Amino acid sequence: MTKQVQQLDRVIIRFAGDSGDGMQLTGDRFTQETAAFGNDLSTLPNFPAEIRAPAGTLPGVSSFQLHFADHDILTPGDAPDVLVAMNPAALKANLGDLPRGADLIVNTDEFSKRNLAKVGYAADPVTDGSLDEYRVHALPLTSMTVTALEGYDISKKDAERAKNMFALGLLSWLYHRPTEGTVGFLEKKFAKKPEIMKANIAAFQAGWSYGETTEAFSVQYEVKPAEHDAGLYRNITGNAALSLGIVAAGVQSGLPVYLGSYPITPASDILHELSKHKRFGVRTFQAEDEIAAVGAALGASFGGSLGVTTTSGPGIALKSETIGLAVATELPLLVIDVQRAGPSTGMPTKTEQADLMQAMYGRNGEAPVPVIAPQSPADCFDAALEAARIAVTYRTPVILLSDGYLANGSEPWKLPDVASLPTIEPNFAAPSEDGFEPFRRDPQTLARPWAIPGTAGLEHRIGGLEKADVTGNISYDPANHDTMVRLRQAKVDGIANDIAPLAVDDPSGAARVLVMGWGGTYGAISAAVRRVRAEGRDVAQAHLRHLNPFPANLPEVLRSYDKVVVPEINLGQLAMLLRGRLLVDVIGYNQVRGLPFKAEELQDVIQEVIDSE
Repeated sequence: MTKQVQQLDRVIIRFAGDSGDGMQLTGDRFTQETAAFGNDLSTLPNFPAEIRAPAGTLPGVSSFQLHFADHDILTPGDAPDVLVAMNPAALKANLGDLPRGADLIVNTDEFSKRNLAKVGYAADPVTDGSLDEYRVHALPLTSMTVTALEGYDISKKDAERAKNMFALGLLSWLYHRPTEGTVGFLEKKFAKKPEIMKANIAAFQAGWSYGETTEAFSVQYEVKPAEHDAGLYRNITGNAALSLGIVAAGVQSGLPVYLGSYPITPASDILHELSKHKRFGVRTFQAEDEIAAVGAALGASFGGSLGVTTTSGPGIALKSETIGLAVATELPLLVIDVQRAGPSTGMPTKTEQADLMQAMYGRNGEAPVPVIAPQSPADCFDAALEAARIAVTYRTPVILLSDGYLANGSEPWKLPDVASLPTIEPNFAAPSEDGFEPFRRDPQTLARPWAIPGTAGLEHRIGGLEKADVTGNISYDPANHDTMVRLRQAKVDGIANDIAPLAVDDPSGAARVLVMGWGGTYGAISAAVRRVRAEGRDVAQAHLRHLNPFPANLPEVLRSYDKVVVPEINLGQLAMLLRGRLLVDVIGYNQVRGLPFKAEELQDVIQEVIDSE
C-alpha cells in the first residue's frame, strides 16, 4: 500500500501509560533512533516516585515527551502533537495538554469499565464523542501484540508486556525512524533470555508492519535531519554529561577521582555512570548514608584526590556539616545537588530550583561556597569541569546545582576536542627548608597550600576548629577569627575576577527589558525570547552560570535595563539575592509545579512586561 509522505519541520510526541508499561524505555528508544537520524531534539521524562505505582491510577502514570526537529530547538515542547495513551489514566492525566486536532492513539484493550471507573470516567471517552476534536486512532494494542507473538514460547503476560514495543514500531514507521538501533538494543538487553528477545523484536516489527499495511494511517511523516556544526555527536542526559565532566576533570587535573555517594533520586545515575570508568582512575564508593558519603569524599580530597559527592536537596541538608568542614579546612570538594521538589521528601521525581538559598547559606557560621549551575543537559559537562577547576584552584568546596529536568532530559552533544579542554593544576605543596606554613596563601587566589598527608616536612593540623592565620595552629583569638572569616569570604569573592563577564543577548541594542535566568530554565526562556522577537518586539536575555560569586559585570548589566524579569521554579530565590546584594529591583515570575516552564507562558509574561513600559 502506497502511503502519502508529509514533510514536517518539527514534532512533539508523548508516550504515556502505567509506570510498568515501559514508557520511559519506549521514549528513550525513540529518542536514540531520532538522535541517530540527525534531528535536533529535547526530551522530558516524567514518572512517579514509586517503583511500581498503583496500576491504572492517575498517580501511577508515567510519560515521556520528545520534541524533535529539522532545526535548532531548545525545549521538549509545550504541548504534544501526538499522544499515545496506553490506558484511561494516561489519557485523563495528559489530555489537558493536547491541542485540538492533535493525534491521539489509545490502547482500547485497557478501556474496561473497571479501569475507566478508577479514574472517574462514567463512560468510555473513546466512544462517547468527547474526543471528537482530536484525530483518534483507537487500536487494541495489547491484543494485537499478543496475536503477533502467538508462535513464541512465552507467557501471555510476557506477550502483553511487549505492547510498548508494538507501539514503538508503529510510531517508528509513522515518523520514518531508523530501526536497526532498537533491534540491536533488544538483542543486547535480552541476550540471556533469547525467547523474550525474539518476542520483543517481533512485536516491534509487527508494529512497523501494521503501520505499513493498515488503512488507519494513510499518511507518514518525515522530519529531515537538522543542520549541525561538523563533528561527532551523541545524545546525552544531564546526569551522563555531569559524569563525563567529572571524568574529564580527573584527567585534566591528573588527579584520581573519588566519588562518595548515597543513592537518591534524581542523582543516582551519576553514581551508576561513574562506576563504569575505573580505567580513568575513578573510584566509586556507595556509602551507608549521605553523611558517610561526603565524609569519605572529603577524606579523599585530604589525601590528594578529586573528592566528589552527589545528592539531591535532602542529602545536601545532611552533608551540610561536612561541607562546612571543607570550608574550614580549605580543601577542594565537588558537591553536586540534582535538585528536586521539596520540602522534605517532596516529589522526588519532579524538578525544582528551590535549593539555591540552601546552597548559598545552608551551613552554620560564615561558610561561603562557590555555586554554579548548568543550563542544559549537554552543558552539564562543561559545568562539571568548571566546578572542579574552581574547587582545585581555590581549595574550596563548590556546589553545582543541576535539577531533575536537566538530569533526566537529553539533547545532542557535540563531543569536545580533548586538546581544547582546560588544564587544571593542583599545584601540591612541596617541602621547604623554611618550614611548612599550611595557611600561607597564594597572593592571587588566596588559596592555601594543598599538602599530601605523609609527605615529610608537610605535617600540619587539620580539623574543624579555627586555625591561626599562616601557621594553621588552633586559635580562639577573636581578631584571628575575624581575619580568617574575611579571608575565606575574600577568596570566594575573588573568583569573580577569574570568570567570564556575563554575556547579554541583545541583538537590536534597543531592548529595555532583560530576562534573567539560571539553571534549567534556559531553554524555555530562550524559546520564549525567540517568539517575542519574532513578533517584532525587542527583549534582551542573559543567563547566570556563576551564582556565587556573581560575574563582576552583573550590576552594570542589570542597571542597563529599565525592567528585569527573573523566571524561577521557586518562590523567588535569585530575585531575592539580586535585590539584597545589588539593590536592583526585579520582576519575579515563579511557579513550583514540579515541571519546567512552558515557552508560551514565559512569552506571555515577557510581552506583558514590555507592554507595561
